Amino acid sequence: MIRKFSIIIPVYNRPDEIDELLDSLTRQTYQNFEVIVVEDGSTIPCKEVIEKYLQRLDLAYFEKKNEGQGFARNYGYERAEGDYFIVFDSDCLIPPDYLEEVNRSLNLNYLDAYGGPDRAHPSFTPVQKAISHSMTSFLTTGGTRGNKKGIGPFHPRSFNMGISPEVFKKTGGYIMPFKGEDIEFSIRINKTGFKTGLIPGAYVYHKRRTSWLKFYKQLHFFGTARINIARYYPDQLKPVHFFPMLFTLGLLLLVLTYPFSRFIFYVLLSLYLLFSLLLFGEAYLQQKRLKIAVMSVWAGFIQLTAYGTGFMQEGIKRILKG
Repeated sequence: MIRKFSIIIPVYNRPDEIDELLDSLTRQTYQNFEVIVVEDGSTIPCKEVIEKYLQRLDLAYFEKKNEGQGFARNYGYERAEGDYFIVFDSDCLIPPDYLEEVNRSLNLNYLDAYGGPDRAHPSFTPVQKAISHSMTSFLTTGGTRGNKKGIGPFHPRSFNMGISPEVFKKTGGYIMPFKGEDIEFSIRINKTGFKTGLIPGAYVYHKRRTSWLKFYKQLHFFGTARINIARYYPDQLKPVHFFPMLFTLGLLLLVLTYPFSRFIFYVLLSLYLLFSLLLFGEAYLQQKRLKIAVMSVWAGFIQLTAYGTGFMQEGIKRILKG
């Protein structure tokens, strides 16, 4: 079957990213697709960038008031004309054979909703590559991202996700504008009875954040989002989600126990050194660069402490609010 894909891209104040993403889509070996860009109330619009690609892509551009990326995706779904809908974040680059791989995979094993993994592009900076490694490592994620052998049913993430029109029609799309909206949507897709899964070959190059501070803020946000999801689905708060909190509390305990208990201090120090060594070794084997391996350890600590802090802050806030 040769499907027509509808690619929906929400964007907010990122014209440079949209330029690179659309440029990557012009190189697709599979040509039967449309692109829908939804400008979600940006103060720095990408209209001029869009005009560059009107003759190179089947491209539609819509502007709407700012409501959050979840509702921006719904806006795109409602206007899509394809046989299958795909969502990308604006900070992704798409390999030339992406759509060909998705169509082939769906023909062999049809999925009502799929997700794909992410990788670091060779052009990424060392910081971006280190962040990418940290965000895809089993040591820092527990296998909860881009892993078909993760905990429970597979939950596609909206940076690289596809759904059938039937999924959108039956679920109504996103019910949250942001702060865990994609996790909630994936949970509801599974609970509705649709078949979900990972397409390993449908990977994208995900740029994520370009600085340590931006990375920290993003992961802090992810931590708060996990608690936000638990308001709707308490059963989705798994033991693995508490690991960043324990990691963060352990670091605090490491500092506080030094004057009082050298035994506890050295036990904790040994555990953190072992974790650092494992993460360093994993990154070096994959990246073959000492600098990126060292940065990956730093990225791992930022990732876990930022997520853990956000998780605790939002959790305490919810407890106090009853």
